[in-house]
Amino acid sequence: MIAGYTDVNGIKMYYEIYGDGKPLVLIHGGGSTIQTSFGRIIPLLSKNRQLICVELQAHGRTGDRPDGISFEQDADDVALLLKNLKIAKADIFGFSNGGNTALQIAIRHPQLCRKIVAGSVLLKRDGTFPQFWEFMKNGTFDQMPQQYKDAFIEVNPDNTKLLTMHRKCADRMIHFKDFSDADLQSIKSPVLFINGDKDVATSEHIVAMSKLVTNGSLAIIPGGHGAYMGEITTLNPDFKKNEFIVSILEKFLDEE
Repeated sequence: MIAGYTDVNGIKMYYEIYGDGKPLVLIHGGGSTIQTSFGRIIPLLSKNRQLICVELQAHGRTGDRPDGISFEQDADDVALLLKNLKIAKADIFGFSNGGNTALQIAIRHPQLCRKIVAGSVLLKRDGTFPQFWEFMKNGTFDQMPQQYKDAFIEVNPDNTKLLTMHRKCADRMIHFKDFSDADLQSIKSPVLFINGDKDVATSEHIVAMSKLVTNGSLAIIPGGHGAYMGEITTLNPDFKKNEFIVSILEKFLDEE
């Protein structure tokens, strides 16, 4: 594993590189680190791929800006990181809010994208239950999953930065704006949407989103938010590696 920092749009962005082969960028979910989202599948995916794993603004080891976080800014940051690493084109797998960022890269920087995997995304406010937005509006730091807090402090032992990250993530969701149909229809890269059948977004939402993308395809997997890849908050303690969706991902990514 190679770890490093690169300057992107005024902050230092942390990344890790694993394995060799065609590049696959991994973008973690909101409030997360590389390891909380992808730690269980990095060893599996890196057998056949070069993985470029990033931590986004205010998350983990990456720096912050005075202003809030947005999917558009995150997309621009990852695009510049790829340019700095001299990667002209890559496959991109984003999970949860990281999936929203991956789709923004496809919208804003299409030349960088070969294929996109959008895992457990929520792209419109009506794509989930009203209680979700109520929870976001009234959520507190105490309700943040302890696994996320522990993972942040492990790599960045600064409680002030942890609190700031939580607030910025909450603000982004409170002020969440729908992805427009036109933006989704503009995506030219093939996109695989993956969702759990007990996920944040409803299955109906993901079906509808997959139909908006010209080259959209879909996999709905039994389980909760990220259980299909061993995301830390839904990880079954008795997990087996063959329960994860690595073979589905590789089949999609390897097809010409």
